Amino acid sequence: MIDDTPQTVRTKLLNAALVHVAFDGWTDATFTAAARDADVDLSVARAMCPAGAVDLAKDFHRAGDAQMIQLWVAADTDALKIREKVTLAVKLRLQAASDKEAVRRGTTLFALPHHAGDGAKLIWGTADAIWTLLGDTSDDVNWYTKRATLAGVYGSTVLFWLGDDSLDHQATWDFLDRRIANVMQIEQIKAQVRATPALNRLLAGPRWFADRIKAPNPDTRTDLPGTWPSR
Repeated sequence: MIDDTPQTVRTKLLNAALVHVAFDGWTDATFTAAARDADVDLSVARAMCPAGAVDLAKDFHRAGDAQMIQLWVAADTDALKIREKVTLAVKLRLQAASDKEAVRRGTTLFALPHHAGDGAKLIWGTADAIWTLLGDTSDDVNWYTKRATLAGVYGSTVLFWLGDDSLDHQATWDFLDRRIANVMQIEQIKAQVRATPALNRLLAGPRWFADRIKAPNPDTRTDLPGTWPSR
């Protein structure tokens, strides 16, 4: 045990916990059982995971993000349009979540008021990971709007996916296509507004303010979710 790194211990605990999550959720009972099954002293387990099973639930979500990145790297995406790339990335993220019951239990956990902030940060992190994969280099207000919009699309698609029993989750993919179409409609409206002189002048003030919003600098702010790739 003394040679195990903290990350190795947490991975062992997570793998052991998944057996129990379907029955007990991301709870202290699951955490205690995971420590026992992984042969990790409970005091060591709690030192590695101060929030107990909640920390493991976060690790489970982040592991899904990492798996999505691996699937994306292996996929042929060069010929895809931006809309198709976003759709594919969300599909790969859901496919990476192989344990639907663990996701369901995590959704319940992070819907609780005292864990909602953590849940929102995780979904934001997923949206940020997708935009980073797509090569987004925006450093203004668009950095936020892109991730906020995609977080909404991803979050609603996950909820639909959890209740989807269609063949190969086809109903979920159809739902995702409709949500992406909604986003594209918003972008079309924004383009029409910019092309209308009267509306353009009317929004000059808000646009002036928005132009002064910048993406977080990862070199000085490490407490914000998401990353800003260097150019």
